Amino acid sequence: MLALTGVTVRYGEREVLHGVDITVAPGELLAVLGANGCGKSTLLRAAAGLQPMTAGGVTLAGRQPGPLDIALVFQQIHLVRRRSVLDNVCAGALGRLPLRRSLTPALFPREVREEAMACLDRVGLADRAHDRAGSLSGGQQQRVAVARALCQRAPVVLADEPVSALDPAASEQVLALLAELAHDERLAVLAVLHQPSLAARHADRIVGLREGRVVLDGPARLNTDALYEPRVAKAAP
Repeated sequence: MLALTGVTVRYGEREVLHGVDITVAPGELLAVLGANGCGKSTLLRAAAGLQPMTAGGVTLAGRQPGPLDIALVFQQIHLVRRRSVLDNVCAGALGRLPLRRSLTPALFPREVREEAMACLDRVGLADRAHDRAGSLSGGQQQRVAVARALCQRAPVVLADEPVSALDPAASEQVLALLAELAHDERLAVLAVLHQPSLAARHADRIVGLREGRVVLDGPARLNTDALYEPRVAKAAP
């Protein structure tokens, strides 16, 4: 269980997150929704250890997560475009390899390459293993990024707007893949999304943020319209 407890983030005088509590269970795809500026991506970065917190903490099964416990999938896919698809997926194993085996892709051990091929097969791209990553479509590249996360062997996957740059068909494929991996591999997957309809079709649960606070937490069928209504300023007395 990934647990974010009392997460508070402040930028100067502005408090972006206000004591947020969220859990993600193994085997669950949790979608975090909300309007621009509500704190979604800040929450994900705090969960990943990339954003200092003013207060609160993150635990995994009751302990502090280690550097290999959380895999990240970003909107900007960050593949090495000139390298092969297989080399990019093997990079997911870098954290557990000795330095001398990670200096160049040619030194990846055979067992890592076999595991990376299995990860590519899992996302339906084993036949593109030896193509340059830059030759793939956006949706295919994002599936390679998911395979790279799988090769890391992390029990938690955090995805920050992973489909915002993709067309509708590719978006459906990537979200369906994340849901399938959560269920089949017993991963705890937290995905920040802009599209409530995608969350309704693929997520097990949604959390809705508004102005840095959790205002919804429940099944994906919940009505999320209130998250996107413009804030009405209170009239002065």
